Amino acid sequence: MASTRPRAVSTTTTPRALTTHADAALRKPLDKFLAASRPLHCSFVDRDQYGRLVGNCNRADGRSVQKWLVEQGLALDWPRYSNGAFAAEQRAAKAAHRGVWQGHFDQPWDWRDANAGKVESVSEQSTGFGLLGGCSIKGNISAKGERIYHVPGQKYYSQTRISQVSGERWFCSEADAQAAGWRKARR
Repeated sequence: MASTRPRAVSTTTTPRALTTHADAALRKPLDKFLAASRPLHCSFVDRDQYGRLVGNCNRADGRSVQKWLVEQGLALDWPRYSNGAFAAEQRAAKAAHRGVWQGHFDQPWDWRDANAGKVESVSEQSTGFGLLGGCSIKGNISAKGERIYHVPGQKYYSQTRISQVSGERWFCSEADAQAAGWRKARR
């Protein structure tokens, strides 16, 4: 299984790193690469220990998105899932000081191992929607059957879990949630 995680030079451990100040510098070359052969085909085959999607993406011409990202230094070969499939590309990116390899960089799994007792653990699983545009509004169904949405920063946001099997879902905007008939949580 070949898998990589896109990474900006950031301390974050989520794909949202691509929406930070590094956004423009990262998106332009990636957009150009993806636009060169459409459509993009992805298959998600697993979830990691944090609930993030693991899979493979290829352009219509068969070129691997993961391989390109690792070659550019924008993603890492994640040996736990890839079995080193992109190790050569990572060595080349590191030697050429591309992307995250422009300065000192700790691989996330090494950093987590070294700092395991010093940081809080991830409290909720990702659905992968961060990769698809940052949909972060949680639509859950209460025990009484009420359809309620929670936005980041509300009192129970971090405790709210979404079960898509039960009809719960994610929204990208409050307007989308309201249009679908959901009401905002009171707290």
